[in-house]
Amino acid sequence: MSHKRLALTILLSLMLSTLLSTTACAQAPPDIITAVSPTSAARGETGVVVTTIKAVETQSSPTVEASYAVVDTGQVACYDAGSELACPAEGQAFYGQDAQYDGNQPSYTLSADGLTVHDNVTGLTWTQSPDTDRDGDVDADDKLTAAQVQAYVDALNAQGYGGYDDWRLPSIKELYSLIDFRGTDPIPEAVGSGGLVPFIDTDYFAFAYGDTAAGERIIDAQFLSSTGYVGTVFDGRSAIFGVNFADGRIKGYPSDKAQYILLVRGNPDYGLNDFVDNGDGTITDRATGLMWSQADDGGQGMNWQDALAWVEQMNAENYLGYDDWRLPDAKELQSIVDYGRSPDTTGSAAIDPVFQATGITNEAGQADYGFYWTGTTHARFDGSGTAAVYVSFGRGLGSMDGVHVIDVHGAGCQRSDPKDGDPDDYPTWGFGPQGDVRRVFDHVRLVRDAGEEESGPSYTGYLPLILK
Repeated sequence: MSHKRLALTILLSLMLSTLLSTTACAQAPPDIITAVSPTSAARGETGVVVTTIKAVETQSSPTVEASYAVVDTGQVACYDAGSELACPAEGQAFYGQDAQYDGNQPSYTLSADGLTVHDNVTGLTWTQSPDTDRDGDVDADDKLTAAQVQAYVDALNAQGYGGYDDWRLPSIKELYSLIDFRGTDPIPEAVGSGGLVPFIDTDYFAFAYGDTAAGERIIDAQFLSSTGYVGTVFDGRSAIFGVNFADGRIKGYPSDKAQYILLVRGNPDYGLNDFVDNGDGTITDRATGLMWSQADDGGQGMNWQDALAWVEQMNAENYLGYDDWRLPDAKELQSIVDYGRSPDTTGSAAIDPVFQATGITNEAGQADYGFYWTGTTHARFDGSGTAAVYVSFGRGLGSMDGVHVIDVHGAGCQRSDPKDGDPDDYPTWGFGPQGDVRRVFDHVRLVRDAGEEESGPSYTGYLPLILK
């Protein structure tokens, strides 16, 4: 081949490569693209030069905006099915639980005037106290119903509270960012709070358990969000989700229930997912930087120890091309709940339809969706760890009369199940004030940290093959 022809061939290859690179985002290039240069009798050359461009498919991650940074649960202790233990090594039973992974550690800054708390991870700023009547203590008099909240918000904005005029009632995902699973779960009948640890960082936030002097229970420390339940609870009552920082749960509470209030401002994108289907069985949330398995375990559920072991089995099998999957912690799993969906209103699980969710027949005989394990232990008031947190992507079932099973807490609630039990003894219902259904054998969805190398196919390189 002459030097001129070689130069022409290389030039043509480069031109085609540049053209394909600039159009790769618009459409995937074909595997083989061929260009033919005409002969030139004037140059005394015969034949043709065939330049073949082979597309090289590479994997690259979508840009992670980190607009929805999931804060770590704060849990530092490891547990077996009943009590605290030294954190297990890889290959040992109960390996891979919440305390063995470091997430975005909670970090707060209290304002100089003591009125606000800035979350250094999420970018959200909070009112420091639910003392709405500003009498110096937090009690039943401070609680507001959903109908009363807006007047309170307007009043704080009008006075520029803490130097800001853009306060709002938080969404359930914003509010749940504050939960701290170093807390301990009281028994509902507790008459005092001695020895209890709330599920919010009291080094920065004012908190009080239920006002027993006003006839409340110790566990009546529910905080209101702006997120309504799209279904109904208690056979037809509208509900709004709230976080109980006394017992570490999300529930849909009747809309007329008075609750504590914390207001928030900043980062309007917090809680908004940005899912990308990578086309390989994985889903990346660009907002949180987490990658999820598109499908769940697909089985009949498993106890908590088996769930942890199943994750390690998937890692050993290099499931979907990765060996660093984990059982999500409570806040990670709650981050993918879609509170605009429910079995009653959309005929689906409370999750984006980009995911697959195993259908079940629930304890009331309805088509429904399951509870999903997290790696987070729901520690009890006595320090035991017999229960682990789950998030319900189907109805939050319970029985108020011990007979009829109904939705009492809503799809998207977060409660806990015993970590183990005899399959012949479950499911049961009647646990706690609303008679929660307990299944023990719950489903699993995998999560891992999305790296820069993953997201789905993109076409970034082309190798010229020069043939004559």
